Amino acid sequence: MILTRHQSYAGLGNSLTRGLSKPAWLCLVLGVVTFLVYWPVLSCGFLNYDDPDYFTTNTHVQTGLTPGNVVWAFGAGDTWNWHPLTWLSLMLDVTFFGKGPTGPHLTNLLFHLANTVLVFVLFWRLTSAYWRSALVAALFALHPLHVESVAWISERKDVLSAFFSLLALLFYASYGKKRPGIEHRKPDATAESLVLGARPPVLDYTLAWLFFVLALMSKPMAVTLPFVMLLLDVWPLGRISGNVKPFQLSTGVRLILEKIPFLVLSAMSCVVTFLVQQKGGAVAQLARIPMTARIENALVSYVRYLGKTIWPDPLANPYPYPGHWESGLVLFAALLLAGICVAAVWLGRKFPFVPAGWFWFFGTLIPVIGLVQVGTQSMADRYTYLPLIGLFVMLAWGLGEVCARWRSSQPFVVAVIMLFLVAGALRARDQIGYWQDSGTLFNHTLAVTKDNYVAYNNLGTYLCSQGRIEEGMRCYVRSLQISPNDSDVWYNLGNALTKLNDLDGAVHAYHRALQLAPDHADILNNLGFTLATEGRFTDAVECFEEALRLNPGFFDAHNNLADVLYYQHKYAEAIPHYRKAIRLVPNNPQLYSNLADALVKQGLTAEAVKCYQAALQLKPGDLQIQEKLRALEVPNSN
Repeated sequence: MILTRHQSYAGLGNSLTRGLSKPAWLCLVLGVVTFLVYWPVLSCGFLNYDDPDYFTTNTHVQTGLTPGNVVWAFGAGDTWNWHPLTWLSLMLDVTFFGKGPTGPHLTNLLFHLANTVLVFVLFWRLTSAYWRSALVAALFALHPLHVESVAWISERKDVLSAFFSLLALLFYASYGKKRPGIEHRKPDATAESLVLGARPPVLDYTLAWLFFVLALMSKPMAVTLPFVMLLLDVWPLGRISGNVKPFQLSTGVRLILEKIPFLVLSAMSCVVTFLVQQKGGAVAQLARIPMTARIENALVSYVRYLGKTIWPDPLANPYPYPGHWESGLVLFAALLLAGICVAAVWLGRKFPFVPAGWFWFFGTLIPVIGLVQVGTQSMADRYTYLPLIGLFVMLAWGLGEVCARWRSSQPFVVAVIMLFLVAGALRARDQIGYWQDSGTLFNHTLAVTKDNYVAYNNLGTYLCSQGRIEEGMRCYVRSLQISPNDSDVWYNLGNALTKLNDLDGAVHAYHRALQLAPDHADILNNLGFTLATEGRFTDAVECFEEALRLNPGFFDAHNNLADVLYYQHKYAEAIPHYRKAIRLVPNNPQLYSNLADALVKQGLTAEAVKCYQAALQLKPGDLQIQEKLRALEVPNSN
């Protein structure tokens, strides 16, 4: 029977509607369940661990999305990474939601919801396996190891990079279906393929490449994405074939050549990241952590990640870096990993999803497994955000094979899956509770880890911020007992001693911190402030000037230097630094008032009046500023 064009289009439309309705409903269910599990993150506050650098004390982020801040984002190497899109997204949070924690937490949660949906759509379009893809997405959404990436504002880079990475893989999957391999077999005539068929393969390829660029600009961990694409070529795209004509490159070589534009970006990102981290002092030197120790920790960490995937308790942030691992444990980890790799390859002949899933997990962890050690952690939950997808694929398709071979086992398998998902959701909700504030997080970390000097340091900082300075100092002392050469702890101890008015002790602590980190502008600034408080103005000026040499855009150092110069009656020298401070932080009324005071001393009354009036606009009703205006015989408008 020959159908009319109208009937053909109607039939195709009905088919597409039926095919897409169930996935749409499932995406909605996944989103609602994930939101219900994670909504307590909206009540979480800021942490004193990375959040000051990323948000609370970052003057560029705090002033929102402006042309100047956009330029800074693309040129900044702050926090030892080049990730301009992460900076821009945090600036947008300030622009739309203000400076509180709720807005950025909501954005993190929304990205996690979007990523969950993208995981489902990716594997559904790759395999047409509806329920298996749904299980992978549900595990991704609810696994407790992912709480850190969602509940920590500083990990915006994690959820943002994953978002663009998944989009890149989704378009690459579309491209791969349209360009199967050297045999040029026809793409699958599924509803999904028909939907995507109007877009030429080169456009899919280009979009995949562009989203890969965006992923790298969010977090450089995405460098392994070309490797993941090769895995997808093997399974489930099935683009690898051994049938090669004479004088023709093998499919494998062709597929590798096809990845060159992606590999070039990965190489560039690796070079930029290494240079930025090395310049910032984040890359540990071999003298501090030998390569043999890094390899041992990498092997053990792989096994620890596997263990926490199966039994996610206890979880902590951070996990301290051990002095060494026992040789027996290292040997066990090496043999276990080698055995799994061999088994995955052997099983791949019959179950290709096994090597695809395992090497997804194994390969995507390589940039953060510690071979190039950044920071002091031995491992981190956040590093599993994308890698765990590989293990979830192995589990979902493995259980699918069990159900397909032994249909009588289906009720049992479904019950186990539901039990695992419910347990994961409850454990994730429980883990979110530890991220309410720095005190809760680091008290928990100290309860489940040993000799964690970083956690003691951050807990001490939290206690000091709550006015519990003596308790905080005890934490600093304990931290120094574990790691006596940590500059951050000496710096924080100096801050605490300053609050207790023990200025000599504070100066000693700052000097010790500078011996360990001579290029740390914050230490120099606080040392200068303490020296100025003691009346040692000449030494203080030297500290502020050195801090500004290291960081020309350091607002506090400009302001403090200007204050000291003012007290020394060097008004002409103070004025440029007050102006620079105002350019960096334009909404501070005290800065305008201080600049006006210096201008008055220089006889620049007209300009001083403008500055006082600007201060009053920012702080209406300020009696001190009004009095200064009256002294200049200028009526104020308030």
